[in-house]
Amino acid sequence: MYSPHLFFGSRAGWRLGLAVAALVLGASLPASALPGGGKTPQAIVNADQPPQVQGVDVEEHLGEPVPLAARFTDETGREVTLGQLLPKDKPSLVTLVYYECPMLCNLVINGQVAAMREVGLELGKDYEAITVSIDPKDTPAQSEARRRRHLQAMGKPESAPWHFLTGTEENIRLLTEAVGFKYKYDESTKQYAHPAVVHVITPEGSVSRYLYGTSFPAKDMKLALVEASSGRVGTSFDRVVLSCFKYDAAMRRYSFYVFGFIRTGALMVLTALSGMLIYFWRRELKKGAAA
Repeated sequence: MYSPHLFFGSRAGWRLGLAVAALVLGASLPASALPGGGKTPQAIVNADQPPQVQGVDVEEHLGEPVPLAARFTDETGREVTLGQLLPKDKPSLVTLVYYECPMLCNLVINGQVAAMREVGLELGKDYEAITVSIDPKDTPAQSEARRRRHLQAMGKPESAPWHFLTGTEENIRLLTEAVGFKYKYDESTKQYAHPAVVHVITPEGSVSRYLYGTSFPAKDMKLALVEASSGRVGTSFDRVVLSCFKYDAAMRRYSFYVFGFIRTGALMVLTALSGMLIYFWRRELKKGAAA
């Protein structure tokens, strides 16, 4: 007959028991809860990639500050710091591209423009945008041409706060390393291999969220901006919706959060009940005063 005491009583039994427990626990936990966070070691990832893109990745630095002192040149040729451009009262969308990119950068910016047109928030009033070239050879003239084209696509005036910046290799690296944007220059093709991502930055100048891909659901972008602003932008309803959605790191998007929904529903019921009780209490007081 099986006996727990016999199975775990000896030193060997305890070791076997711990091993079994570890296997059971490992099978029941999600990959993100296991050692390493469920991430594939970079050496294994690189082994499956061509040399041109090895090491190209996004290393999320959530909550980390961006280098506000980093110096760039804007579309007018004026030297500015990142801190001068990031608004202190609203979040920002920061995109890293380069102007001679044959395909991916255009897809990212076009996807960003499409989402910004549908997001339900106003550029300048609720958030601002900054696009930085990772190629030190890019020029302010190219910045100005790209800026005008994308603002026209959004139906926005040229005074809209979407800044296009170029800079030195040193300052570009300060920014890319701060946000975990890992890219690589391929000498044979004269092109940069880089991720497709939009960074959401808080008014305080720290990384709040990463939006991946070349198309961005307007809902995800709006929730990310509301979240980054700590509720300072958007409507009260947007903040209620945010409590019902939770960012899914595995899916890289906002997903319905059942406990958030239950909590919000419970608060609404409690508010309604409180209102009813106050109403009946006041009515009884009026009856007592009339008597």
